[in-house]
Amino acid sequence: MKTILYIVQKEFKQIFRNKGMLPIIFVMPILQLVILSNAATFEVKNIKFGYIDNDHTSTSRALVERFDASTYFNVLTDFPSEALASAAMLNGEVDVLLHIPPYFERDLQKEKYNNLGVTINAIDGAAAGVENVYVTQIVQRFNQNLKIDLFQVSDQEIQPINIETIPLFWYNETLNYKTFMVPGILVLLVTMITLFLSGMNIVREKEIGTLEQINVTPIKKREFIIGKLFPFWILGVGLLTVGLVLAKVIFHIPMVGSLPLMYLYTSIYILVVLGIGLFISNFTETQQQAMFISWFFIVIFILMSGLFTPIESMPNWAQIITQFNPIRYFVEVMRMVMLKGSEFMDILPQLFKTLLYAIIMNGLAIWSYKKTT
Repeated sequence: MKTILYIVQKEFKQIFRNKGMLPIIFVMPILQLVILSNAATFEVKNIKFGYIDNDHTSTSRALVERFDASTYFNVLTDFPSEALASAAMLNGEVDVLLHIPPYFERDLQKEKYNNLGVTINAIDGAAAGVENVYVTQIVQRFNQNLKIDLFQVSDQEIQPINIETIPLFWYNETLNYKTFMVPGILVLLVTMITLFLSGMNIVREKEIGTLEQINVTPIKKREFIIGKLFPFWILGVGLLTVGLVLAKVIFHIPMVGSLPLMYLYTSIYILVVLGIGLFISNFTETQQQAMFISWFFIVIFILMSGLFTPIESMPNWAQIITQFNPIRYFVEVMRMVMLKGSEFMDILPQLFKTLLYAIIMNGLAIWSYKKTT
């Protein structure tokens, strides 16, 4: 026990003595959480909107004004011809083009029916789908008002009864995308910092030659590993604390669930990350190698964690692979506990898998670590 405490004290002194490492531990995560939480969003806003009005009536102008009043569209100009409008979209000046046909108002009054043309730049398929939904919603609301403005009383009597849906949004009542993203980005930062630091720690000892001196001492393998990794476990828990405070103070993220439950799961999860970092460091000789290998795995883990894209939308083979992704379970647990108020029994499947992952990875790391006496 005294040996472990001595190694822990040595590691903390070494960490705080390294002036280059302090910003990585304390400053970078704060900046990354603040910047990424505001930048990493799938919300589509400031859509560049153009239109071709071949009708020039009060009805067509009213329709364009609906788009202008929307917070999602930025109405730019009225194109006098299809050729100019197509050229503008080709040059990236316009994202959405609305084509209003001739005699739009007259045909609505006589035929009670008309068509609108919408052209959407679909290079980004996801954004194009969202833009299409926005356009459809605005046109549908405009259409409802036209029933009152243009149709006669006798016509209204034969119209079908409108059914209005009133949505109730659970867990994110304001539909704020930061509420969804901040817990996931917090997971990302805790994972990256602890993985990189633990992965490079032992490798640094190899580079400066102190690891060989430690290997010939009577320190037992488990004492050395616990003493080396325990400071980074403390730092990981500290990063979670800082992240939760920032999430509450800056982003006003609701924390419905139990904080002790979040810390319990995080404590086990950090053991997984530390085991992976130690395992990587056992097979690398330089910090650059450790960094590149860690980055290779962390990118795969992040992209297949459900942080940015839903796991349900992935192919079946990819969904099976995500079962072996520890970040997936951390993201799920953080969102479940923080936003839904999930309790211990609700996260028990994720907790069990993470604990099993921690045992396997740390077992492999200890087994692969070579210590000569």
